[in-house]
Amino acid sequence: MSEKRISSVWIAVLGVVVGALLVLTIQKAIDNKAKLRSEYTNWRKLNLILQKIDEMYVDSVDYSSVSDAAVNAALSKLDPHSIYMPPADLEESESELAGNFDGIGIQFNVPNDTAIVLEVIPGGPSEKIGLQAGDRLIQVDDKVIAGVKFPQDSMVRRMKGPAGTKVNVKVKRGDEIIPFEITRGKIPVHCVDAAFMVNDSTGYIRLSKFSRNTYSEVMSSSLKLLAEGMENLIFDLRDNTGGFFDQALMLSNMFLEKGEDIVYMEGLHRKREEYKADGRGLLKGVRLTVLINEASASSSEIFAGAIQDNDRGVIVGRRSYGKGLVQEPVFFTDGSGVRITVARFYTPSGRCIQKPYSDDYQYDIIKRYNDGELTEADSIKVDKSVLFYTVGGRRVYGGGGIIPDVFVPIDTTKATRFYIDCGNKATTMRFASAYFDGHKAELSAIDDYDSLIKYLDSASLETLFLNFARTKDGLAPKTKEEWDETRDYLMPQVRALVGRYSKLGDNAYYHMFLDMDTAFQEALKPHEIITVR
Repeated sequence: MSEKRISSVWIAVLGVVVGALLVLTIQKAIDNKAKLRSEYTNWRKLNLILQKIDEMYVDSVDYSSVSDAAVNAALSKLDPHSIYMPPADLEESESELAGNFDGIGIQFNVPNDTAIVLEVIPGGPSEKIGLQAGDRLIQVDDKVIAGVKFPQDSMVRRMKGPAGTKVNVKVKRGDEIIPFEITRGKIPVHCVDAAFMVNDSTGYIRLSKFSRNTYSEVMSSSLKLLAEGMENLIFDLRDNTGGFFDQALMLSNMFLEKGEDIVYMEGLHRKREEYKADGRGLLKGVRLTVLINEASASSSEIFAGAIQDNDRGVIVGRRSYGKGLVQEPVFFTDGSGVRITVARFYTPSGRCIQKPYSDDYQYDIIKRYNDGELTEADSIKVDKSVLFYTVGGRRVYGGGGIIPDVFVPIDTTKATRFYIDCGNKATTMRFASAYFDGHKAELSAIDDYDSLIKYLDSASLETLFLNFARTKDGLAPKTKEEWDETRDYLMPQVRALVGRYSKLGDNAYYHMFLDMDTAFQEALKPHEIITVR
């Protein structure tokens, strides 16, 4: 074949190839255009409806409320945790986890229609101007808040405000009414509710949330407990609803060896991302027990799942909530925002933390109670169709949430009529407040736990409480047997509430509650589920 002929053949072949590529390119462009048109059409109806309302509606339109309603309606068709937040809700949500907020720096409760200061936060504005534990809050600026059934959340809003602004507060201290002008400031929000040694070798840390300060607070508490001889740690995550993901990672890292898996996330538009420990954790040599319950969620479950799947510690309590979603915020210029679910969290063994969605999803905890799951381990709903295994080969199950290694039911046996009546009337809290009024100097001087116990043992609290319940609320056990049944459950609460007014604060409060805490008592027992490293 001549060179000219060969050249013509190659030109023809090249023409075919180029033509084919051109056709494919054009077809791809057509497909993409069709896809864009389809996607636009999918959302166009919503845009058209809003446009027609604007053009045709009989009256003027509140654009903000209509837009908010449309956004809420759209997000409600996704999952229960993809939500829209108006500016006020978003600000409150962000500040709650930020680690601080602007305010006056007190902790209070409202046992009987009057707010009573429980704690004045050290270094805060209220401490600097002389507010004290036990003060009754009577008035905030020009609004009387005592004795008028003033909502507690409204009290909080009136006392909060931008740092540097002033608020006038009147308090009742004994028989005196004292006015204070307080300049609001930045108030630290603590997430470690309590940290103390329960015996010579066992420490206890209770964590309420995963805020920006969580890792640093747990680290600080751990160093203190290690210095006091801690070899075992009971880490209480009950009722901890979660928070920042990075804090869960750093907390897990404190206990795990280098290379051990902590968690992974994956979604339709998110490739799998795995997170591993770096082996530099402070508490790798401490024996660990983790307490969880049906209100432990999100970051709490990431931590508990990592500990369980790596056979690093024993999980004690009841099945956790089952919220394992990766959510990303989108903020708008008006101060509002949305949180959209973009992926799911999975434990190292592959279990999806998120529980299945259902029509009664928001009533899941009530359903668990009605189904007997909170009182009987055999009633726990687990998905046994797929088995998962820890690194040591133990079987663990999916179905949503973290199922504990050791189940502890809710204790409903001691809820006598007298106990319930006292709870309905807040008798225990009001008694503690009244006792503090009469013994302020003694309680305020106590700063160590052993001294507090000796003081309470000699204070005749049982007799004083029963007299208070009878004279103030008209309540009394109907029989000696009813009081015998109630005493061991109720008196530790009375002692804890009184002890809270000492300098030990919440450390005393939670320490005393442990005497009647069945999950904690179970955690103290040796469980050989895990091989100690």
